[in-house]
Amino acid sequence: MSDRFFRAVLPAAVLGAALALSSCQVRPLYGGVEGTALNAKMHQLAFNTPVTPVAQYVLNDLIFITGGGLGESADPKYDVNITAFAVTSEVLVDDSSDTASAGRTIVTADYALRRRSDSKLLASGRRQSIALVDFPSQEYARLRAIRDAEQRASQEVAQIINADLAIALNKEPPEVIPSAPAPK
Repeated sequence: MSDRFFRAVLPAAVLGAALALSSCQVRPLYGGVEGTALNAKMHQLAFNTPVTPVAQYVLNDLIFITGGGLGESADPKYDVNITAFAVTSEVLVDDSSDTASAGRTIVTADYALRRRSDSKLLASGRRQSIALVDFPSQEYARLRAIRDAEQRASQEVAQIINADLAIALNKEPPEVIPSAPAPK
């Protein structure tokens, strides 16, 4: 009985799966012709001047990621404004000595992407990342551990913002390229 059941149900299940997958609209963000156009747009970003060290960390990573290691664009078509700050809190406090042995650093960044030609806001948002930190007993080592945690969390925030910017720029219509003149 079960053998006949599987022979009857299996083709229907395969057909159903094929129909479901054929309607799938998933495609790689950076793939194909669209990916080439997106990479070109990602290289056309200009960034604001940071006002905090954490904003500098985020911007450095974001400039590296979006520019493919080449730096900022000489002819930007989009402006990205980033503000960022970090908060470090203690999580494991020893009651006998009233000192913490571990903590967490939360980096929060706000961003806005605008088209330069008409100042239209294309994307904005707030992204956060958490990095855990161990507090050594020496004060300088503790400060360095906090800075390292800020840098780790900033790098993650930059990667998330990069994805947000790519999605927003991917929705932008491609630039109109004039067609070649017809031969006479």
